[in-house]
Amino acid sequence: MQLEKIINDVAPLVSLPAVCIRLNEMVDDPVCSAEDMGRVINQDAALTARLLRIANSPMYGFTTKIDTVTRAVTVLGTKQVRDISLASAAIKTFQGIPNTLVSMQSFWEHSIYCALCARTLAMDCLRRQREAVFVAGLLHDIGELVLYNREPELSRRALESCKAGPGGVEIQDAERELFGFDHAEVGGGLALRWSLPVNLQECIAYHHNPGWAKEHRVEAAIVHIANSIAKMAVLDTTDLYHAPRIQPVAWELTGLDEEIIPATLASAQAQISSTRALLIGD
Repeated sequence: MQLEKIINDVAPLVSLPAVCIRLNEMVDDPVCSAEDMGRVINQDAALTARLLRIANSPMYGFTTKIDTVTRAVTVLGTKQVRDISLASAAIKTFQGIPNTLVSMQSFWEHSIYCALCARTLAMDCLRRQREAVFVAGLLHDIGELVLYNREPELSRRALESCKAGPGGVEIQDAERELFGFDHAEVGGGLALRWSLPVNLQECIAYHHNPGWAKEHRVEAAIVHIANSIAKMAVLDTTDLYHAPRIQPVAWELTGLDEEIIPATLASAQAQISSTRALLIGD
């Protein structure tokens, strides 16, 4: 089974809207202004509404209302608006991809928890691109949905073989045994196909092995740690036994340690309901 074939087969089903593709191009274009980006986003009424809802949320805490997309671009910055738009569009895109192995509610709950945890962790170890890891956390497991849709029976076998705790089989290892690759590689390949920023590509592709990242190892390590804390948040436990093992290299890259887990967990649990409504609610 070839990784490239899986991605080629699913690509027509999960293509990003033209508006998002254009935004991705505009971010790297020095002659594009906030007004230019605003005009492009305004072509998609649903995306416009979601972006303004997010920009005016407690997540950013602005004291004055942001009532136009151009104002949102000016205040938040072009890269952040691009990232928010990509995340929002990806959620809507994948909600239409059927699978029989996991509910979309549980999938996005874990993903949003991971995003919230990544954002909190980034406050301690990243000076820049803090919001980018929120988006990376949100999209880190999109490869799972691809495999569930294209190869449901093998994916079921992989899930059934997983066991928690030290020495247990983790999902990425089970997938590599059955497929020859794992969901992180699938997600990273899809992110590359979408021409997402390199930091997002690497966070998705290496969220189980942050030491393998080439340019954005700290960001990948943050998402790696956040993924485990997110598992704990879903289960409402502070016991790492029930979460994927956190690799020592992730602590080394971020300069963090296990002491940050309880506060990060509590922060994510306090924000999950409002953030879920913000990202998924209509």
